[in-house]
Amino acid sequence: MNEAYTTQTCSCCGALPDSRPRGIAGLGIREWTCSACGVTHSDRDVNAAKNILAVGHGRLAVGIPLL
Repeated sequence: MNEAYTTQTCSCCGALPDSRPRGIAGLGIREWTCSACGVTHSDRDVNAAKNILAVGHGRLAVGIPLL
């Protein structure tokens, strides 16, 4: 997942729906409803945090390579 889209990607279904807030004008939109699954996200930052957490859990499941 591209971290640039964590606020726009639905943390419930993983879709990047047409109903998502976009661009600079969309930054003021805090609440949005996913047109793919119908879930309402009450705070775009919380939605982003859930997406980032899911990516982190996925990396832990497969392991993190040593640097």
